[in-house]
Amino acid sequence: MTEGNFVDYIKIYVRSGHGGKGSAHLRREKYVPKGGPDGGDGGRGGHVIIRGNKDYWTLYHLKFKQHFKAEKGGDGSRNRSTGKNGQDIYIDVPLGTVIKDTDTNEKIGEITEDGQEIIVVKGGKGGKGNWHFKSATNQTPRYAQSGLPGEEKNITLELKVLADVGLVGFPNAGKSTLLSKLTAAKPKIADYPFTTLKPNLGIVSYRDGRSFVMADIPGIIEGAAEGKGLGHYFLRHIERNSVLLFLIPADADDIKKEYETLLNELKKYNPELLDKKRILAISKSDLLDKELTQEIENELPKDIPHIFISSFTGQNLDQLKDMLWKELNS
Repeated sequence: MTEGNFVDYIKIYVRSGHGGKGSAHLRREKYVPKGGPDGGDGGRGGHVIIRGNKDYWTLYHLKFKQHFKAEKGGDGSRNRSTGKNGQDIYIDVPLGTVIKDTDTNEKIGEITEDGQEIIVVKGGKGGKGNWHFKSATNQTPRYAQSGLPGEEKNITLELKVLADVGLVGFPNAGKSTLLSKLTAAKPKIADYPFTTLKPNLGIVSYRDGRSFVMADIPGIIEGAAEGKGLGHYFLRHIERNSVLLFLIPADADDIKKEYETLLNELKKYNPELLDKKRILAISKSDLLDKELTQEIENELPKDIPHIFISSFTGQNLDQLKDMLWKELNS
């Protein structure tokens, strides 16, 4: 999937169907001149339903169709026949999609399972036919209810990537290169900041046919929690990861300070992110000799497991997978 096809935020308009009208029919047959009211009820209007689909990885399929209107319920008819219900509209979305009311920003629901359904606007109820209104004092009511109108809403769909491991780091830390080495994913790689503008997903193969999913999140900059750079557009993806893999290059000016800055941005965005398991990987370690490696190791934070790796030479990549697997299953 090309980067331009990864759509993780979209606004749509949805409207449910109006309920059908009840019938005011009076029964008239050859030998039953005064059969009384027999008008049926109107059918329910169609719902608009958001449904989880594990085969979707992005909201791209909704990019060019953003208006959804469900069918009106059928009108009631003679012999107390109820009108047919309006056809429901299903909008399939990938797992990890959060549904919000655009106008109020209220969360409507969250799709996390394949086949899960959430009705975002309910169809209008059908009107009652005139036979409901027959009474001792009104034997032939010549009126029926109109169907109730449907609902309409502006909906925001936000995809939060469902991945086991999220790669966190500043632009150009080597996240895309590491993902390409550990998985079959082919993210865009270049020697300038913000090469990655959308999350990339890859499946990391582990021993005995086991695997886990890794996501390359676009690089954080200082102030991201306030929306600077790519801001909230990528920080929300980190909320779904079980383990956060902090990636800092060995040639950084101050590795400990960079780690603390990254941690601070996550804390400002959502303090609960600090409860996630964390691993610190020092990338581009092929640039270091033993003396420099020891010097850096002495300065690293003590509250997080760390490892020195190189995507270029493959140094310690298997050990990194072991560490990640252990954290995922601890």
